[in-house]
Amino acid sequence: MSETFLTAKPAPEAEGLLKRFVDLAHPRLGTEVVSATDDFFADKSRMISPEPAIFIPGKYDDHGKWMDGWESRRKRTPGHDHAVIRLGQRGTIHAIDIDTAFFTGNYPPAAEIEVADTDDVPSEGDWSVLVPRMNLKGDSHHVVETDASRPWRWLRLHIHPDGGVARLRVYGRIAKDWDGVDGSETLDLAALVNGGTAIAWNDAHYGAPANILAPGRGVNMGDGWETARRRRPGNDWCILKLGHAGTIERISIDTAHYKGNYPDRFSLKAAKLTHDPLPEDAEADSADWPLLLPETKLAADAVKDIESLRPVGPVTHVRLDIFPDGGVSRLRLFGRKA
Repeated sequence: MSETFLTAKPAPEAEGLLKRFVDLAHPRLGTEVVSATDDFFADKSRMISPEPAIFIPGKYDDHGKWMDGWESRRKRTPGHDHAVIRLGQRGTIHAIDIDTAFFTGNYPPAAEIEVADTDDVPSEGDWSVLVPRMNLKGDSHHVVETDASRPWRWLRLHIHPDGGVARLRVYGRIAKDWDGVDGSETLDLAALVNGGTAIAWNDAHYGAPANILAPGRGVNMGDGWETARRRRPGNDWCILKLGHAGTIERISIDTAHYKGNYPDRFSLKAAKLTHDPLPEDAEADSADWPLLLPETKLAADAVKDIESLRPVGPVTHVRLDIFPDGGVSRLRLFGRKA
């Protein structure tokens, strides 16, 4: 007999945050929980699992009730517990969500977060407070906006004095160091790991546009950008900002898992801008950008590689149009830094 379980609800703010930012704590970016003072009841690595936390009634292991998150034992000595997280990609942090889903009689009463930006494990003097000590509630999200003025590599989550945290989400933008990138090197200029991001779109009903810039192939239809079924004239679109200005030489677009809902066609426009267009003006501002690739047919659940592009020179932003609607799993924009 299969297990029955409950699934945690996302934070009300989470959908908007994930469409504007990246979860820097996602394991696919290389993030890992490198240490914890204690994770007797629940392994520290579960705290950054990308799936929502679950609760399985009646499930126990050798240490007690199985919980989906990080949980330390009841503290019988002075002090408190903490866990250290190394972000796979340095980034600016715009918001934090400390989620205590399903932790009711065993959640920490308070928590705080420190950050550091060192190559190796930080020493005690390297840490700075990002989120001051705050009270927590059980089975709840705690979303806090943060100072995103500079990038960080490390986080240290303190819980006072002990208990369980289901998930830690770190919403931000990757800050790639482009100084060491040679202009002759070809790379994906729009990749999340290279600082690419989505800045505007007309519809993101089923998925975040930034997903199409994520590493690897999509794991399912939820790991891409999919719009609602279009019931009016026109087409759907999104605007992507490259990690660095560059000349795009070839592209790859992937409709993995989209079989009855892939776009019939797509096109790309591109421009070199000195600033991001405002979301409310983005559609009109980008309508006359130079055409990088005219309307091109797509197929279901397939990768399409294209090397024949129009010469538009160095660009900073790209507009992806899909006709008329549907889902795209990944888009790669290969080129050279300008």
